[in-house]
Amino acid sequence: MADPNTWLVTGGAGYIGAHVVRAFRDEGLSPVVVDDLSSGHRQFVPEDVPFVEGTILDEALLADVMARHDVGGVVHVAGFKYAGVSVQRPLHTFEQNVTGTARLLSAMQTSGVGAIVFSSSAATYGTPSTEIVTEESPTRPESPYGESKLIGEWLLRDQAVATGLRHTSLRYFNVVGSASDELLDTSPHNLFPLVLDALAEGRTPKIYGNDYPTPDGTCVRDYVHVGDLAISHVAAAKALAAGRPLEPVYNLGSGNGVSVAEIMTAISRITGIAFEPEIHPRRPGDPARIVALGELAARDLDWAMRHSLDDIVEGAWLARQAAAGIGS
Repeated sequence: MADPNTWLVTGGAGYIGAHVVRAFRDEGLSPVVVDDLSSGHRQFVPEDVPFVEGTILDEALLADVMARHDVGGVVHVAGFKYAGVSVQRPLHTFEQNVTGTARLLSAMQTSGVGAIVFSSSAATYGTPSTEIVTEESPTRPESPYGESKLIGEWLLRDQAVATGLRHTSLRYFNVVGSASDELLDTSPHNLFPLVLDALAEGRTPKIYGNDYPTPDGTCVRDYVHVGDLAISHVAAAKALAAGRPLEPVYNLGSGNGVSVAEIMTAISRITGIAFEPEIHPRRPGDPARIVALGELAARDLDWAMRHSLDDIVEGAWLARQAAAGIGS
C-alpha cells in the first residue's frame, strides 16, 4: 500500500536533491533516494535515509524501490544539468533527461505511484523577449538541455491525460547558496562553485562573456536560494498528496535580476578577498538575461525569497570552507 508520506527523490545525493531530502525529513516526511552518483555524493544523504545507488534508466530498479518502500510520490531531480555541455553532448542529454524520465514514469505506472514533482528549468524559455518571465511566456529553449526539460514537462502532461497522473513542474532559475554547511554545489560549470573554488585555491575567477546586451555586459540571472527551493518541493508534494489542484508549471524566481559582475562584487565583499575577474568568451547556450516572477509559486507553494544576496554568498562560502576543513 503506497504511503503518501514516503517520497522517492531521484538525484537525492546531488546539491539540490540533498537539500530537498532534508526539507522533506524536516517536515516529518520519509524520503527515499535513488542516485547514480555521477554528480552526487553519497555523504550528502543522511545515514537514516534509505539510499539506492542506480540509474533512472533502470526501470526495473525504480519499480522495485517504489514497491519495497511503499512510495507514494516522486520528486524527480535526477538528470544531466549542464546546458553548455549539452550542446556538445545532445544524445547523452536526451538519454538522461528524456529517456530517463520516460522510464521513471513507466515504473511509476507499474507501481501505482500517481504523483510527481518534476525538476524543470528556466532553460525552457531560452532568451526571453520580455524583461520578466511568467509561466505564460513562450518556451524557446536554446540548448539540448533546455529542450530535454521541456520534453520532460510534456511527458508528464501526456501521462496525466493517459493515467490521471498528478503532477507539477518547477522551473528553477539560478539555484545558489547552502542551507547546511554539509551541502555545497560541486558543479564544474556553475558560477558560484567556479568562483569560490578559484578563490579558495588562490586563482583568479573568470567571467564568461562581458559583451551581452545588459547594463554591464555580463549575463543577468535570477538567483534563488537552494533552501527556499527545497521548501517549495515539500509544499508541492503535500498538495499533490492531498489532491489539491496545482498549476502544471511554476517559476521559482525572485523577480529581480543580478548580473555576474554584481555577483563577483558581492563575493569579494563577503569573503574579504579582493580580485578583478578574468574575462573569457561567452559559453554556448547561455542567454543574456533570464528573470522571472514567482507569484504563482508564492500563492500555492510557500515560495518566498527568505535570503538576501549576501546571505546566499555567505552560506555558499561557509559550505565551501567546511568542505575544505576550514573553520569558520
